[in-house]
Amino acid sequence: MSYEMLRDFGNRVAEQYGLVFTLPEALQQIYEKFGIDLPAGNGDGTWRLPIPARFVIDRDGIIRAVDADPDYTHRPEPAQTVEVLRRLTGK
Repeated sequence: MSYEMLRDFGNRVAEQYGLVFTLPEALQQIYEKFGIDLPAGNGDGTWRLPIPARFVIDRDGIIRAVDADPDYTHRPEPAQTVEVLRRLTGK
């Protein structure tokens, strides 16, 4: 299968889907102690992170599947996404 994978610099798209949150100050301090400079990594000076989400959007722009969970430890199995893609492509 071939597909396009995109990265959302500055969380602009995630913001449009309502999938962005600001890291609480206590966690910001923990990140800083570990040397994680999220504002620099974001490139916009913010402590914002996207909620992990996976969208399958067809060529007509229709969302065919979505998995999103505010608990970053709950991630959909890649096999679920592959199955959706196979159904869409008939492969």
